[in-house]
Amino acid sequence: MNIDSIQNGVVIDHITAGRGMKLYDLLGLDKLDCSVAIIKNVNSGKMGKKDIIKIDAEIPVNLDVIGYVDPGATVNIIHGGELTEKRTIEMPETLTNVIKCKNPRCITSVEQELDHIFKLTDKAEKVYRCIYCETKAK
Repeated sequence: MNIDSIQNGVVIDHITAGRGMKLYDLLGLDKLDCSVAIIKNVNSGKMGKKDIIKIDAEIPVNLDVIGYVDPGATVNIIHGGELTEKRTIEMPETLTNVIKCKNPRCITSVEQELDHIFKLTDKAEKVYRCIYCETKAK
């Protein structure tokens, strides 16, 4: 398989195998008008297997989404075919409008314009809870 290198864009690397499509969906990459490559189950010396997403455009990427789906992934910024910035992603303390509260009695179900905000309550277990009703995110 041959995937072209990108000249200007973003590479999300070291994604835990199988989580690439969830990132693709949550980041809304299907709406982009540029080349996007999702490479699944790539052999990795460090991880065994991993996923990689290559975006052939300079776009802002929501690091909170990446940190929620797969903390430990890396985001590489490419300019002129060269790596110019590399960030290791960690779990965000709060998530705003990344996921929705599933509790039908939550205020966000009634007040549609309210932001869906989740707070990290247990880093070891990766637990986020709605700030309004404390329902655990799934």
